[in-house]
Amino acid sequence: MLEIKNLNKRYGSFYALRNLNLTVGDGELFGFVGANGAGKTTTMRICVGLLGADSGEVFIDGKRMLSNHRLLSNKVGYVPDFFGVYPSLTAMEYMQFFAASYGLVGTDADNLCMDLLRLVKLDHKAETDVNGLSRGMKQRLCLARGLVHNPDILFLDEPASGLDPRARFELKEILKNLSSMGKTIIISSHILPELSEMCTTIGIIDHGQMMLKGTIDEIHRAAAMQSPLIVVVEEHAVDDTFRILQENPFVQHINARGNTIDVVFTGNKMEEAALLSSLVSNGIPILSFTRQEGSLEALFMQIINRSAMDRRAQNSGGGRRPVPPQGRPANQPPYGNPYGAPARGYANQPPYGAPMGGPSNQPPYGAPMGGPVNQPPYGTPMGGPSNQGGMRQ
Repeated sequence: MLEIKNLNKRYGSFYALRNLNLTVGDGELFGFVGANGAGKTTTMRICVGLLGADSGEVFIDGKRMLSNHRLLSNKVGYVPDFFGVYPSLTAMEYMQFFAASYGLVGTDADNLCMDLLRLVKLDHKAETDVNGLSRGMKQRLCLARGLVHNPDILFLDEPASGLDPRARFELKEILKNLSSMGKTIIISSHILPELSEMCTTIGIIDHGQMMLKGTIDEIHRAAAMQSPLIVVVEEHAVDDTFRILQENPFVQHINARGNTIDVVFTGNKMEEAALLSSLVSNGIPILSFTRQEGSLEALFMQIINRSAMDRRAQNSGGGRRPVPPQGRPANQPPYGNPYGAPARGYANQPPYGAPMGGPSNQPPYGAPMGGPVNQPPYGTPMGGPSNQGGMRQ
């Protein structure tokens, strides 16, 4: 099990991580979602030992990892978003090189390398020069390389970036297969629907803080609860409907388009049914009462926008109350929240306090990607020569 506790990282005045807390269970395929710059890559680099944290700790199976790089390197595998390759090597030679960095040589190592190439569907390319592989094939080769020492947890940073639809599909199938074999996988992306197709659990990070975490079913329910109720009534009953809706404590905002009323409603299914019963018992002629179909993209944007509003309010010392969106606002608090409230039970908004710790401490880069980070440099950044991309700074 992976556990991240109160992780903080600062670059000058910019806080990349603020008291980040996260738990990922054994065998989970966890989707780490966030906009560019949200803190995904920083978190992963700290977890695999390539970047120092200002404060906080990472535990794997209850053991502290950040102060024990040798144990950490045996526990985790890492596939970065930018990676280097040795163009003069074949795919098999490439795998053998990284196996040797873990002391795996000989016939057993060769069999292991071929098994891993077969796992990522590259066994037919074993004698092909690495430089002759497509981007999707290189991505799968990089994945095989990260598995050479049989890690308990695999970190993949934007692995589907730049892949065509077929290559993305093949990668998803491989990750699902690894998950079924008991591997714990943390995969980052800024595309929520893509992760929802293969992950068992998803967490949304923004400005270095975990904003929401849950199973795929919980995330979908949260998306549905964020969507407005659409109530259609007879024309003459619009005003009476407004009056009844405004009296409900779970109604946050109301907007009418003719006889169609959009209602931002934060209650659960039982409270939604109670609202419908209240309208019917008051003689409202209801033509339709439905939830707008939930959108994962809309949920993601609502969380990001709400986070931005909270930061602006904090920076201004509270400031003025937000202006309600167009339409007649409900008279129940909170006022002027155009995004609705998070589905109850799933939101997890940690405090925005300033992190503790001192200046950043970035260990030297130079260990081959997927290899032990505490070993002497092999003369190439992240598994490739200096002129082959290397690690993103």
